[in-house]
Amino acid sequence: MNGHAPIPPGVDPAKPAPARIYDYLLSGGNNFQSDRDAARRIMALVPEIRDCAWANRGFHQRAARWIADRGIRQFIDIGSGLPTVGNTHDVVRSVDEKCRVVYVDNDPMVPAQSGQLLDGTTGVKVILGDLRGPERLLADPELRALIDFSQPAGLLMTAVMHFVADDSDPQDLMRQYLDALAPGSYLALSHLTSDHKPPRAVREFRRVFARATEQMHFRSRPEVERLFDGLQLVSPRDPGGPGRLCYVGDWEAEDAGLADSDGSRWLYCGVARRPLPESMVRDPVRPRCPVPSDPGHPQAADLGGSVSVPGP
Repeated sequence: MNGHAPIPPGVDPAKPAPARIYDYLLSGGNNFQSDRDAARRIMALVPEIRDCAWANRGFHQRAARWIADRGIRQFIDIGSGLPTVGNTHDVVRSVDEKCRVVYVDNDPMVPAQSGQLLDGTTGVKVILGDLRGPERLLADPELRALIDFSQPAGLLMTAVMHFVADDSDPQDLMRQYLDALAPGSYLALSHLTSDHKPPRAVREFRRVFARATEQMHFRSRPEVERLFDGLQLVSPRDPGGPGRLCYVGDWEAEDAGLADSDGSRWLYCGVARRPLPESMVRDPVRPRCPVPSDPGHPQAADLGGSVSVPGP
C-alpha cells in the first residue's frame, strides 16, 4: 500500500485483516506488510490458496450476473472486501445499468478505499457494518435509500460466514437476513471447509487468523447446507430444476474440468431462492418495483418513481 496514504481511524496496520489478506491474494495493492506476511504463512502450507481466492471471486461474479439475469435489480453485498477487478456493481450493470448495489464490510479500509473508487457513481453505496448485527445493518439509512425490501433482492455473502463463530449462531443470523428479504429474492453464499483437507494445513489457517482481526471457523458440508434452510437451491443450467451445494469452481463453470481445481475445493457454495407464496405461484403477476423514496435516487426523476422489473 502507498506509504503516504492516510490510514483510516480504527485500522491497525500491524494486525492482519481478512479483507486485506484477500486483497493481497487477488494481487491488489490495498494491504499492509502484516497482511502479506499472514497470506504467505498460509501459502507455505496451502500453495493453492491464491487459486482458492480467485475461484471464489469467479463464483461471486458468475452468481451475481446470473441473479441479475433473473430480473433482480438491487443487491446487498455483505463482506464485500476491498475494491478490485470486476466489482459487483460492474458485473450486474453489464446486465442492466440501473442495478443498485450496497456494499457492506466491517473493515474501515473498505469504505475509505471504495469511496475514492465510486466517487460520483450513482446507485451504489458503501457502508461500514458488521454482519453479526443484522438489525442495525438492515436499518442503515444509506442502505434503505437504495434497497426496497418490498421487492426481491440479491444477497451476496461470499467467503464471509466463516468469520462468524458458532456462539454467534450463524444459522440464526442468516435467518434474520432472509426474513427481511421479499419472496423471490436470491442468496449467493460461499464458505470455507476443512472437509478432506490436511489437518496441518487447517491448523495453520486457524493459527494465522488467530492473530488477525477476525478468526476462521471452518464448517462441514451439512453445516453449510443448513445456512440455506428455508430456501430453494437453484441450478444455473436449469433454473427450474433442483440445485445443490458444490465447490466454487463448479458453479456454472464454462470448463468444469479446468474449474475443478485444488483451490476451488476449499469452499462450498450455492445460490438459492426465497420461495414465492403459494398464491403467487398459482397466479403469477409481474410486480411493479417502486424506486425508494430518496429524492437523490438515480431513477427517481426520469422514471416517475417506479420501474418495471421482470418477474422473478
